[in-house]
Amino acid sequence: MQKIQNVKGCFDYLPEEQKVRNYINNKLIETFREFNYLPIETPILCYYDMLVDKYDENNDIVKEIYRLSDQGNRELGLRYDLTVPFAKFIAINKNKINIPFKRYEIAKVFRDGPVKVGRDREFIQCDCDVVGLSGQMIEAECLNLYVNAFNKLDIDIIIKYNSRNLMQGLILDANIEEDKISQVITIIDKLDKVSNEEFIEMLENININKESINKLLKSFKFSLDELNNKYKDSNIEVLKEGLKELNELNKYLETLEITNYTKFSPTLARGQDYYTGNVFEVFEANGKLKGAIGGGGRYDKIITNFIDDGNIYPAVGISFGLTSIYELLKDRLIDDNIDLYIIPMGCEPQALNLANKFRQNNIKTEVEMNNRKVKKCFEWANKNNISYVIVLGENEINSKIIKLKDMNKGIEAEFNIEDIDNISKKIKE
Repeated sequence: MQKIQNVKGCFDYLPEEQKVRNYINNKLIETFREFNYLPIETPILCYYDMLVDKYDENNDIVKEIYRLSDQGNRELGLRYDLTVPFAKFIAINKNKINIPFKRYEIAKVFRDGPVKVGRDREFIQCDCDVVGLSGQMIEAECLNLYVNAFNKLDIDIIIKYNSRNLMQGLILDANIEEDKISQVITIIDKLDKVSNEEFIEMLENININKESINKLLKSFKFSLDELNNKYKDSNIEVLKEGLKELNELNKYLETLEITNYTKFSPTLARGQDYYTGNVFEVFEANGKLKGAIGGGGRYDKIITNFIDDGNIYPAVGISFGLTSIYELLKDRLIDDNIDLYIIPMGCEPQALNLANKFRQNNIKTEVEMNNRKVKKCFEWANKNNISYVIVLGENEINSKIIKLKDMNKGIEAEFNIEDIDNISKKIKE
């Protein structure tokens, strides 16, 4: 007999769980609209060549793509993120949209990788991206969007930020060859997570000398003010560019009065080499969850190189870790209970009609359809935290008088059956 089960890393969500997930999405969408980010939708199925175009075959992302082919033997893949589909979206629709263009998308992506807490194989990604704007003004807005969104979700956060250009500059200043920058950045990104001995060993394994290692250990522990003072006269252009980016961003954060939510972190790299400027990661401030619950940064080359039409398409984007956010909020009670429960006593058509009128007044209404006894219906109402109940029989239909029972107070109030507005006001109190 076939075993009925979900694919590893894929999950069903029960109503109470999905209520929390919907609550998170709705709060985020509310924030996106306040910042004038526009909704788009892109296909799950993509041409495989497009998905792997910017990566070498040994990249972890390439290894995790779900590959398939259609009946025409075309090589396809399931999207592993929303960034490549966004680049494709801009390439196809650039003459139909206004650039600068701000978008958000909440959609499923798929990765055939290791499964652990906060990392599934089928999951929903939530991205906000802006194409067509350079500079730190839009980056500051992205961080402010983070603050607003997580405040709506009542999650305390700290946003760490850094510049990839600064990292490159400090590595060059330590007399390390340019072709090793990417490897060194990957190791520096772990500096806060490993001991100094482990850090030194990892660098020695890629043939970095002790003098350079000691300089890295020192420079990547400086504050932004210390870096500004030490390198104000540096002749390393990428280092000066990094400091300029960070100082400009910092000015905006101070003006926005959100510096209590932000922290400069010189070792933050965000892993991927496609970032070209400032990068960000969001963490729960009280240590309830170890990993990041959001992240992003500037990636000016991806869309530019993808379209390759001679124009520049600067871009910056942020994402929300919905699975991790759900882990933080999964025990939160979401107020999504039924407002009114109508129990028909031989008046089923009239009960449906009455329920429809209340629903038109935005009253969440359920009608008993299982022919249970009244006592059982009241027990069910209490079990499901339903606030009000109406029992509808021939007497109520003929007299046009119904009793609205407040289940919390145990009292009843009489209303004319046609006085839907006043009954609705009472229910909403």
